[in-house]
Amino acid sequence: MNGSRIDAVKSYLTGLQDRICHTVEQEEPRARFAEDLWAHATGGGGRTRVLYDGTTFEQAGVTLSHVYGTELPASATAHRPELAGRSFQAVGVSLVIHPLNPYVPTSHANVRFFIAEKDDETAIWWFGGGFDLTPFYPFQDDVLHWHRTARAACDPFGAEVYPRYKKWCDDYFFLKHRNETRGVGGLFFDDLNEWGFEQCFAFMRSVGDHYLSAYLPIVQRRKDMPFGERERAFQLYRRGRYVEFNLVYDRGTLFGLQSGGRTESILMSLPPVVNWRYNWRPEAGSKEDELYQNYLKPRDWLGS
Repeated sequence: MNGSRIDAVKSYLTGLQDRICHTVEQEEPRARFAEDLWAHATGGGGRTRVLYDGTTFEQAGVTLSHVYGTELPASATAHRPELAGRSFQAVGVSLVIHPLNPYVPTSHANVRFFIAEKDDETAIWWFGGGFDLTPFYPFQDDVLHWHRTARAACDPFGAEVYPRYKKWCDDYFFLKHRNETRGVGGLFFDDLNEWGFEQCFAFMRSVGDHYLSAYLPIVQRRKDMPFGERERAFQLYRRGRYVEFNLVYDRGTLFGLQSGGRTESILMSLPPVVNWRYNWRPEAGSKEDELYQNYLKPRDWLGS
């Protein structure tokens, strides 16, 4: 594949990381991002930015990476055996934001491009990514706004795109051992190449560009809501589900660790403080129970 295409993707992603970090700092009166440049063992590297111990955000991590190597890890070839024996390049932006206020949801976004090449054979490439929302004390208006924005990101590419990638998100961010979704979903797509490079790249940009407009209004509405020890304790308990998913199921985490990626940058997605409680159940009819009853199962939020 023409190197200028990879350069174009990386240029967009570099700007996206800058934009997201700047916007997050605008909502944060105290903390600022610290930047960490790193090199990958087989080639390339990245730029990790982490904001910690803020007033609005307890932790926010935004990583830009461009890594390459001569052989793919097992996590990449397990479901794509045709990639075995190929060199690869992977470039992407990944972020997780853990707010301090339990009424502000945790959010995650990722957009990426992958290419695998071998001698004179045709290159295998695709785009992937998405964004998803994990509330602790959910508000239906927030969830509807999140999904309407996700649908707006998809609409220029066909009416079937949002329902397809919304369902994929519900299926992917599902904790089988808990029989519950990680949150209220959003978008998830992978292996996207059937539209051709330019259209696929445009879709990835649309998803990346819609993340802030999906998340920022929710942060602004909820960040100053009063909360106490009960809400904080529930937030820390539910963060445990986030850890469980990322360490047991998440393909990006597995790919990063198995490919010799930088552990600190990969695991910056984990919350800074978390609790587990043995066999805990919310009280029936409580605010905490509402999350379990109404939000931790796939729903057609927009009636599409």
